[in-house]
Amino acid sequence: MIRTTLIKSFFTITLLFCLSLPGLAQNEKAEADIQEIMKRLDVVGLSVAVVKKGNIIYTHSFGTKDNTTNAPLTNENIFRIASISKSFSATSIMQLIEAGKLSIDDDISDLVGFKVRNPRFPEKVITLKMLLSHTSSINDSQGYFTLDAINPAKNPDWKKCFSDYAPGTDYRYCNLNYNMIGTVIEKYSGERFDNYVKNHILNPLGLYGGYNVDSLDANRFATLHEYNSTTKKLSPSPLAYAPRREEIKNYVMGYSTPIFSPTGGMKISATDLAKYMSMHMNFGKYKGKRIMSKKSARLMQTKISEEEGYGMAIANREDLIPGKMMTGHTGSAYGLYSAMFFNPKEKFGIVVITNGCNPTYTKGINDVLRAGINSLYDNFIK
Repeated sequence: MIRTTLIKSFFTITLLFCLSLPGLAQNEKAEADIQEIMKRLDVVGLSVAVVKKGNIIYTHSFGTKDNTTNAPLTNENIFRIASISKSFSATSIMQLIEAGKLSIDDDISDLVGFKVRNPRFPEKVITLKMLLSHTSSINDSQGYFTLDAINPAKNPDWKKCFSDYAPGTDYRYCNLNYNMIGTVIEKYSGERFDNYVKNHILNPLGLYGGYNVDSLDANRFATLHEYNSTTKKLSPSPLAYAPRREEIKNYVMGYSTPIFSPTGGMKISATDLAKYMSMHMNFGKYKGKRIMSKKSARLMQTKISEEEGYGMAIANREDLIPGKMMTGHTGSAYGLYSAMFFNPKEKFGIVVITNGCNPTYTKGINDVLRAGINSLYDNFIK
């Protein structure tokens, strides 16, 4: 009897082991691919996550958190993800629209509290939708770290913030658009921008992250490394996680918002970003928690600029994975490069974040991101 039980147990264990082999081989192949990409493109560290049918099926971190200490990068580390942050701002706006506090066609002048008009087209209203879709005709030539750049009462060169085409007629990517969006969120929610995102997006979805450096565990920050093309070396950036305590101490609600960088300041791990991505992939819902309507989520993903494939903080690209339309966003700042892309029809998505690399590009996207996305797709989805 004991022998029979042992034989059965042996066969059960053997069967389970054999069934696990394809997954193990899959992981090993993907990890070998990524190690080769990292070596070829001088990558400091890389965090990745793959989502399929609403579940994270793979997440892993490679390389180092900081090349001066050689501390390993882990899945717990968080990154300043740069422009993917814009989607958190747009999601917040959708929530406020659903609450009846705003309309997507509102005049941005009324929303921010000072005149925002292209001087070449003074009668043309610049709407909230135009800011969200980068069709406002506003540019970053005067900077975007303060609203003073575009405020006629603060900057004598405010007119330079506007391009020479009519609002709503063309696309031009602009960070100032989204720092103004952050201001609107404060004015119409009554909450400071960083707190609003935490209370209405991060906490409901069970995610760790945020815009306020001092609200986060500094030990979890992945150091960002900038590449010097002359020396061909990667060095830690001192600016990526600047706490800006003095500016926050003197904060003016509804105007100081760019301090938190609604356009690029979110800090989050690849794993938690993949959960957030799943919410967008499932049109506003993740693990039974809905934070915005299907209508709003679809609107964010709908092309407004046909040429660029851009909706509202969400882009549509056909040049990432052959034969697949991928929806999402990239980010780059202080040496970081990030990508969050998903296919809402087939229900899969991929997050790739590097904290430093040799920044070569192919067809408008960093080669590390492109190669990482394709490797993960080939090994886990295809």
